[in-house]
Amino acid sequence: MDMRAVPGASGPIVELTGAGRSFGAVRALSEVNLSIGAGECVSLVGHNGAGKSTLVNLITGALGPSDGAVRRIGGDARSSGIRSVAQELSLAPNLTVAENLRIPQRDLRGLFWRGRAGLRIRTALDEVFPGHGIDAAATVADLTLAERQMVEIAMAFAEGEVPARLVILDEPTSSLDASRAEQLIAYVRRFRAAGGAVVFISHILGEVFAVATRIVVMRDGQIVEDRPNGSFTRAGLVEAMGHVARAATARTMLGPSGAPEIVATPEGLRARAGEILGLAGLAGHGQAEALARLYLSRTSNWRGRGPVPAAFVAGDRARDGVMPLWSIARNLSVAGLSHLTRAGLVDRRAEAGLAQGWRERIGIRTDDVANPILSLSGGNQQKVLFARALATGAPLVVMDDPMRGVDIGTKSDVYDMIRAEAAQGRTFLWYSTETEEMTLCDRVYVFRNGRIAAELGREQITEERILAASFEMGEGEA
Repeated sequence: MDMRAVPGASGPIVELTGAGRSFGAVRALSEVNLSIGAGECVSLVGHNGAGKSTLVNLITGALGPSDGAVRRIGGDARSSGIRSVAQELSLAPNLTVAENLRIPQRDLRGLFWRGRAGLRIRTALDEVFPGHGIDAAATVADLTLAERQMVEIAMAFAEGEVPARLVILDEPTSSLDASRAEQLIAYVRRFRAAGGAVVFISHILGEVFAVATRIVVMRDGQIVEDRPNGSFTRAGLVEAMGHVARAATARTMLGPSGAPEIVATPEGLRARAGEILGLAGLAGHGQAEALARLYLSRTSNWRGRGPVPAAFVAGDRARDGVMPLWSIARNLSVAGLSHLTRAGLVDRRAEAGLAQGWRERIGIRTDDVANPILSLSGGNQQKVLFARALATGAPLVVMDDPMRGVDIGTKSDVYDMIRAEAAQGRTFLWYSTETEEMTLCDRVYVFRNGRIAAELGREQITEERILAASFEMGEGEA
């Protein structure tokens, strides 16, 4: 995409005046006044359930306001050049990367549309994520979660019949490693400098401060702050969101040297009872696959009787975690049904009690655990998956980037729970695309090209060492 082709705009690209949205008796948004113009990057922050997704849906026209007004420069979102990348990825898995681009871009038709679609998406991928290695003819189902996220982002910026004026990115780096996240942030700056605008939603505050020109804070369906980036401190931003900033707490004490070793894999992963073991490195280098093999080796012969041998927290919740037609309670309890079954039947009262207890403990934002799981925001769905794993009592918890889309306040609470559970002897294997989370572990294995490139002891775990080890093995093999 030629960055010079992004048109400037006189006046706001989108403007909301007194906008509100209700769902029956539930008031999701109230009196929202927001204007976004060319050259801006507005970072939208707030805890899960604060109203961010509803606001985005008003901007894109997916929802209409119950009151107030939403005005766009071109009338509707498509004519205004408003594009959106949702937190829940929406690519059609049975189509190729190029074929997916045709869905939103209606001018891709005629005999040779595949060639034009392939060129557009390759160009966008090259500009946003240099060195991506993604084939436009690849079937989406064969891509990693990080690659799918990269494709969706590139589609939003790709050349089209109507150029992109405003791109909404909802948790865009949730599956990306640090190097890919930096590429995206650099591109957003270039896009903005060329006259485009971006709404950037993230729970990673470092990214917010790195990319935003303005920060808009939401709480309980309202905008409570709208100020230039430079007027916020990290502590002040967390406080505005509704949580008091918390100082980092020390990592848990490493499992005692005499504790039994309960994990030993062909890749060389070894962990003792009570240990928090991190898996780091660039995304797509074998960490998730190693976790999947370990989990399946522990559970494939388990028949639902006796203690649960291992629990799993999925990072790709849409594919591997959420049962979309089930309630919150049933999604939460499904991994531990052996503890809730009496005479072959599930004790629904016990199931509801379990779900309610975890709703309060982990802060799942719902008034009724019998509600559908899809009634929750993405971050709250992820809380359900985390509660599901912890509720099993399994001695081994395998976590595949479990904090995707979870707000900073809940993250702190979950970190504390992990420490407390590890102190009781539970072992955690934790893959994360957030390098900062790896500093909470007792040991870290850094992966490169499907193998362990380095093992870092407790005092060696720093972002600099993890990033260095992510590349060292490849250099040694050259």
